[in-house]
Amino acid sequence: MKSVALIGVAAAVLIGGGVAVKKQLSKPKKQFGYYATVKRAPIEETVEATGSVSPLNRVEIKPPIAGRIEKLIVDEGATVKAGQIIAWMSSTDRAAILDAARAQGPDELKKWEDTYKATPIIAPLPGIIILRNVVEGQTVDPTIVLYAMSDTLIVVAQVDESDIGRVHVGMEARTVLDSYPDKVSMGKVFDILYEGKNVSNVIQYYVKIKPDSVPAYFRSQMTANISFIVKKKEDALVVPAAAVKDAPGGVKQVVVASNVDGEPPVARDIKTGVETGESVEVLDGLDDGDRVFISRAKYTPQQQAASSPLMMGGKPSGPTGQAPKSKK
Repeated sequence: MKSVALIGVAAAVLIGGGVAVKKQLSKPKKQFGYYATVKRAPIEETVEATGSVSPLNRVEIKPPIAGRIEKLIVDEGATVKAGQIIAWMSSTDRAAILDAARAQGPDELKKWEDTYKATPIIAPLPGIIILRNVVEGQTVDPTIVLYAMSDTLIVVAQVDESDIGRVHVGMEARTVLDSYPDKVSMGKVFDILYEGKNVSNVIQYYVKIKPDSVPAYFRSQMTANISFIVKKKEDALVVPAAAVKDAPGGVKQVVVASNVDGEPPVARDIKTGVETGESVEVLDGLDDGDRVFISRAKYTPQQQAASSPLMMGGKPSGPTGQAPKSKK
């Protein structure tokens, strides 16, 4: 009877173990990741580039004669009209006569100032003074730059050859300056130069952008980050780019959570539109509110190497760092 009982216990243990093994084998592997909800949001495809604020037309103003600067009327940042007097200067002869008259008294000085008129410096075009290069009393000659001015400030972007085909005249562009990262200036492309420039073995083309309105904080030569807006949708159905995978045959797929409790998630083909580094527009295959799975690789701790890669043969040495002695 005891032997029969022992056999029955052993059989029960084996059956129970078999059931446990079956459950273990049928248990699905744990997935590491999280679900994100499909939602409607703005999305845009852009071409990114760097550049700088630059004058559209930069003009340097130099004195017509040698002499001395008597008075500067405008300073940097001033808006001037074409033909406006921006400074006065004396020729070398007039400066010498006035200095001699000044030594004889104010009446003599006034007499010669009225008799021998100063020479005006004129703004050649309407625009903004972006540089004042001299001070009053400074002696100058026709090679010295007194002022530099610009008719207006624009943004000049440097676009890689691989991206220039996606940029065209009239395209909307967004500019953010390094100096003012929280301010955005919108504008449009109005010119793409025909000649490229080799920069570190990469051909780049200069693209000119006219701001919709020139911000007061713009300064010539400020570094700019430009986003050329290729496509833009204000209300698109979007999913995180990490959820979209490439399937055989060029099909895009996502893993969608089931709406029925207990049912496993399933892979679903989708049709995509605008794609960015972070989001993908879904044209067909998903609905607003669906949940898609984003996989995240499980962390696997690094296992200790069985032997040092610096050791010949790959076998560990003895406790003292020497090879174990062979037995005789």
